[in-house]
Amino acid sequence: MQLIQQTWDLFKKEILLEWRSKYAFNGVLLYVVSTVFVCYISFSLSAGFVNSNSANYRITWNVLFWIIILFASVNAITKSFVQESRGRLLYYYSIVSPQAIILSKTIYNILLMSLLTVLALIVYLVFFPNTLGDPLFYFLSVLLGSISFSTVFTMISAIASKAGNNGTLMAILSFPVIIPVILLLIKISKNAMDGLDRSLSYGNIGVLCAINVIVIATSLLLFPFLWRD
Repeated sequence: MQLIQQTWDLFKKEILLEWRSKYAFNGVLLYVVSTVFVCYISFSLSAGFVNSNSANYRITWNVLFWIIILFASVNAITKSFVQESRGRLLYYYSIVSPQAIILSKTIYNILLMSLLTVLALIVYLVFFPNTLGDPLFYFLSVLLGSISFSTVFTMISAIASKAGNNGTLMAILSFPVIIPVILLLIKISKNAMDGLDRSLSYGNIGVLCAINVIVIATSLLLFPFLWRD
């Protein structure tokens, strides 16, 4: 019960700090909008890409969207622990458990990325119109992707914050985990885009959920040791 209360208090603190500064939200939203706009300008120069009925367009549309979300997640979540001052971390160490800290960061990042991903999808559809065979299932795959990116990058950000070269270490550590995640998300969203039967994606969704559970469990086990450092 104490863990739940500590996690809730830290989560409210994250929301309050973000509401006051809006640094992460506005920065990543600007990155997403500008990236989509640059892609729109670039691909508009190619006459073949604007044909939304072609198979190549639909495949490229889906892959490009997840690439944009992937780098937006990195930009948003990398700062989770890096922005915390040493004095604040020492204060946290004296009043709350390490599990409450990693859980609150994970939940906050899930909420932040879910909101940003939905907004990114809306902006993306404005610039790159596309007909989704199963819009609801595609939307659910987008939310599942934001949850997966949040859990993975929150754990990696916690590890990288203890090293000097944060950016390089985060890229190296996240690569083995994020590659299967992004491949699964592309398959699930492509099935939703084509309007295929949802049961064809249940196996991939199960694997993705299993990865998220493993990552969260690993975070809860490893973060106390990182915290003592």
